[in-house]
Amino acid sequence: MARKPDEELEQYRALMDRPESFEEGFTLRTVVGAFFVGFVMMPGAIYMGLIAGVGMGPAAEWVTIILFSELARRSFSPLRKQEIYVIYYVAGGLAGVIGGGVGGMMVGGGPFGHLIWNQFLVQSQAVEGFGIREHIPNWVSPPVGDPALSARTFFHRAWIPAVSVLVASQILSRAEWFSLGYALFRMTSDVERLPFPLAPVAAQGATALAESGEQGEGWRWRTFSIGMGIGLLFGSVYVGLPALTGLVASDPITLLPIPWIDLTRTTESFLPAAPFGIGTDLGLVLVGMVLPFWVVVGSFAAAIVHTLGSPVLYHAGYLTHWRPGMDTIWTHFSNEIDVWLSVNIGSATMVGLIGIGHAVMLTKRERTTTRDRGRLLETPEGRGDFSFWGAVGVYLLTTLASVLLCLYLLEDDDFPWLFLIGFGFLLTPMLSYVNARMAGLTGLTVGFPMIREGAFIFSGYRGIDIWFIPVPYADHGRRAQLFREVELTGTSFKSILKAELLLLPLSLICGLIFWSMIWSMAPIPSPVFQYAQNFWHLIALRQSLVYSSTLSEGGESLLMQAIKSEWILGGAGFTLGSFLLLSWFRLPVSLVYGFIRGIQGLPHMLIPEMVGALIGRYYLEKRFGVSKWRQYAPVVFAGFACGMGLIGMSAVAVALISKSVTHLRY
Repeated sequence: MARKPDEELEQYRALMDRPESFEEGFTLRTVVGAFFVGFVMMPGAIYMGLIAGVGMGPAAEWVTIILFSELARRSFSPLRKQEIYVIYYVAGGLAGVIGGGVGGMMVGGGPFGHLIWNQFLVQSQAVEGFGIREHIPNWVSPPVGDPALSARTFFHRAWIPAVSVLVASQILSRAEWFSLGYALFRMTSDVERLPFPLAPVAAQGATALAESGEQGEGWRWRTFSIGMGIGLLFGSVYVGLPALTGLVASDPITLLPIPWIDLTRTTESFLPAAPFGIGTDLGLVLVGMVLPFWVVVGSFAAAIVHTLGSPVLYHAGYLTHWRPGMDTIWTHFSNEIDVWLSVNIGSATMVGLIGIGHAVMLTKRERTTTRDRGRLLETPEGRGDFSFWGAVGVYLLTTLASVLLCLYLLEDDDFPWLFLIGFGFLLTPMLSYVNARMAGLTGLTVGFPMIREGAFIFSGYRGIDIWFIPVPYADHGRRAQLFREVELTGTSFKSILKAELLLLPLSLICGLIFWSMIWSMAPIPSPVFQYAQNFWHLIALRQSLVYSSTLSEGGESLLMQAIKSEWILGGAGFTLGSFLLLSWFRLPVSLVYGFIRGIQGLPHMLIPEMVGALIGRYYLEKRFGVSKWRQYAPVVFAGFACGMGLIGMSAVAVALISKSVTHLRY
């Protein structure tokens, strides 16, 4: 018998219904809002990411929405909900966080953040220690010693190859995700009628202040203001104080260490080889209130397993690289090499298989209860749909162009190009469809680790450039949920296409200007940018471990030595056993998905999330009611991010003015 869907997910599904009409959201006012975000908010987004490791996407969204909403109200022409959503979408795209393409570094401010990361990687101790520095091609970054790096500017001809590749890859990747994401939405939402339970949460958060122009001030304004007040107070201490004191002191004053309080050396006497600490960002507590409760519980359980399991493994003789005195970064990296990388691979693989099986079971249940399936070529009137087969054709053409670009960049002409064809035309559509269905049924996605890495290693290719080419391999399943969010807000899909056509050139131009300005203030990373100084080294170590695997024979690389079959099987077995146990007791399967989310991260960040989840579950839900708190939580978090963003904007404004004055001769 198929499992019944989790009651918690059913509550999310019932939050919003599809509107009966759709309106254009891309207007002159949204264009002006986009330029406001690009030239006013983006510097703050960059600065916030470097100094505190937090994105400023929500802050940029809400500051812009509040400003333009108030101006529109006083002009007796309030913003419509669709205009608010497009401003929200554009602001998030310009000031949002750069994700996995840069190793997961938390930096906002457009595509040029990739090149900032590349210049750090080329000069880092990690690539020097692994012996790969001299193998990094110049279309990734100018080499060490080049005047472009010492001058800390993109306005140098040495950056032309890297910038050209960046622009080309951005054009192709945006076309790929938009076309495939739309096609997946049509298949999973229009044809299969999947509910996308978490889409209403995002849609309500995006249009939280729409009532300001339509119905007067209501609960959303009050809730948002409370969150913003909390963000202003906390941001003043967490971001403002170190940012401003860093202008006059070599070591900025920090009352709360960024991004965590590192207790690893303190607890090593009774928790040897265990990375342990507490995240200091109050936003993590609010994230715990917003996320589904059992996902957070699963992540916290993984943190407990990691923290308590590492000392056991150390005493058993498995963690051989750890030495007393190591901090969080080195402890975590050494443990990954010995055990946890393999455990993560096994766990993630099993979760992927479980996710597919779970989706199949839910699909059978849905097919027995849903008769109206819809037709692929039939769409609601006024929604602004495109040709389904046209979207498929655009994806195929852009993927082919990406393959050709990759082959052009590779130095070795003997690379088996069938790998690239398989990634673009087989693996990406398959993985994206699976995750589009997972998002449609459960709100979560799954992934299979080390596919790209394994393909490169076992292809026999020798060189570093293969790791930097824009391989057409990505999970676009989440994009189907994005289109569902757009639909729930009553916004025409053509508005999003127009917004994307504006986003690309604006993000490139503004990113070039402001990344150059902030990079000229101080090296990135450096003590001025504390989060980057503390966290980027770990990411560089992880990437260098992987990159070095294609410089030597597969069995000789440190990466291949770190991948141990017994621990892969152990991680897969533990995850499968946990899933079967949860199924037996009829507990939410979200625990399993949360567990794999947590076992890949640091316990530091998961402790505050668990605190927030407990407060939300056992106090706030009882005080306000479950359904009301589900609506309040994303709005409070949006307000908090807005308050933090205002502090970041103020700090970066003072910093830029200070540096400009310092450089004047008179």
